Amino acid sequence: MKTILKNIFARFWAVWGLVTFVTTFLIIIIPALCYHLFKNKIRGQKYFILISNIWMRVWLCLIGCRLIISGKNNFIENKNYIVVFNHNALLDIPLSAPFVPGAHKTIGKASFSKVPLFGLFYKIGAILIDRSDEKSRAKSYEAMKMVLSKGMHMCIYPEGTRNRSNQVLKTFFDGAFKLSFETQKEIIPCIITGTKIAMPIDKAFFLLPTKLSMTFLPAVSPEGFTAKTMNVHVHDLMTKALLDRK
Repeated sequence: MKTILKNIFARFWAVWGLVTFVTTFLIIIIPALCYHLFKNKIRGQKYFILISNIWMRVWLCLIGCRLIISGKNNFIENKNYIVVFNHNALLDIPLSAPFVPGAHKTIGKASFSKVPLFGLFYKIGAILIDRSDEKSRAKSYEAMKMVLSKGMHMCIYPEGTRNRSNQVLKTFFDGAFKLSFETQKEIIPCIITGTKIAMPIDKAFFLLPTKLSMTFLPAVSPEGFTAKTMNVHVHDLMTKALLDRK
């Protein structure tokens, strides 16, 4: 009976989550699009991230999901990084971008940019990729290099898609680590917890108020690694950090 009531509540709460998401988005979309008024693109991106941060803090409060962030001190001022996240739920997406300190862009699915109105917002914060298109993958890789060369962080989900397995982390793709190796930019791993409970991947239209956390781990330098060995090293670090949270 308790499980049935919980599932009923989660469906109603998902409706509330969707309504408040759309309502708050419509309030912030015009201020967010003022990003285009900035001649300095890094300042413009910082402004956009600030608006996104305010939006997400309000929305998370409305849906009862308290967010705890730690490890921001691992970002050194005037340095930019490749930030990699674990990926368990759609809720990871609105967390990963707004709460990374400094100007940055996220790798994102090209299909999201086709959503009316929201697509305009999404394209500002993301490098778009169609994983089924080899040319799109190559183009997005060069775009990520360009983001890093401009002094911004690049945010990536190395698992590629949400983790539907029983493993703590899926095997990582090499892209983020090749990028680190070629650009000599350090990687900051970030573990996200709580989203798997708040929005389980195996339950459609389901949302529960849950404590969420983002923990930025110390930066990992590409020095002394190959792209493949760095992949394994970062995967091990994140796996251990996630297991320590259980």
